[in-house]
Amino acid sequence: MRRKPIAWVIMPLLATIMCLFTIVVCPSRAYAHSSYPSRSIRLLVGFNAAGATDAIARYYASKLGDVLRTSVYVDNRPGAYQMIAIRALKASAADGYTLFLITGSAASQYPALQKNLPYDPHRDFSFVGLVGEAPGVIVASRSLPVSDIDDLVKYCKAHPGLLNFGSSGIGSASHIQMEYLSTLVGIRVTHVPFKADAEITTALLSGSVQLGMMPIQGALPAIQGGMVRALAVTGKKRVDALPNVPTLAEARIPGLENLDPYTYYVLVGPRGLPPEIVQKLNDAINAVSRMPETIAYMHKLGFEPGLGTPRSVQNYISQDTRKWADFHTESHFELHIGH
Repeated sequence: MRRKPIAWVIMPLLATIMCLFTIVVCPSRAYAHSSYPSRSIRLLVGFNAAGATDAIARYYASKLGDVLRTSVYVDNRPGAYQMIAIRALKASAADGYTLFLITGSAASQYPALQKNLPYDPHRDFSFVGLVGEAPGVIVASRSLPVSDIDDLVKYCKAHPGLLNFGSSGIGSASHIQMEYLSTLVGIRVTHVPFKADAEITTALLSGSVQLGMMPIQGALPAIQGGMVRALAVTGKKRVDALPNVPTLAEARIPGLENLDPYTYYVLVGPRGLPPEIVQKLNDAINAVSRMPETIAYMHKLGFEPGLGTPRSVQNYISQDTRKWADFHTESHFELHIGH
């Protein structure tokens, strides 16, 4: 009797195994997605447990936990320009249980202004949703004889190189935004980096710097206390917290509108996050952002809650990256931050 070739025996066996794999594994994956989340979710933040980013993260973590019926907790991984948090995200499984609240600096400014970044937002992240946008405020020492941006430009041109501006660090939103502003209006000011917004206020009071830019939340106590003078906010409209402070747009200097927003916050996951999980998280973010208490909370801080789809967030970041890439091309400004 002639023996069958071994392939005739193996091929049907392999086909049977593959069918069993499809029957057993695929439904289990589908079940895993439909039952998401079934345990706690970690939300990475690249800053210390204080300040605007941490405040937004903790608020949304609490509300997302309510919507998703699970615990969402904040894991602060400060340092290295958010790179520590980014490395933790890249090392995590694409299962929706580790997320990251990335800011505009790391999402679009660094990719446009820094060479050889160890990550690419469009390659390494799954975009989930826009959490919010934050206008900033330009503040001045009370001893500086200016009351708005027009006055500031005139003073700086009459006294080139005389003024210092404080930022919350090299590569921070305040640093990059002030470099953009000074380049655009043709003034020369010296950058003095600090480690936190509170240090900018202290330096303004001592006179070691005369200008600063920071999130409204960080500057509000000093402004309301009369310790510093607010010259302008960077948003499209005046903010509820500072109704008497004009916007940069009111200065009618072409290009200053590009300083809006000061920064933004986007929820991302690691690369390869399943679309079903991305959509569930996006729905949850939008639900939180539409809550009246969220709108009130964000407006109190001078922020605007975000809405949109994962695709619209991706387009938003692409557009903002192009803006900063154009700034790099025109000004030759580059960042040199460590990894």
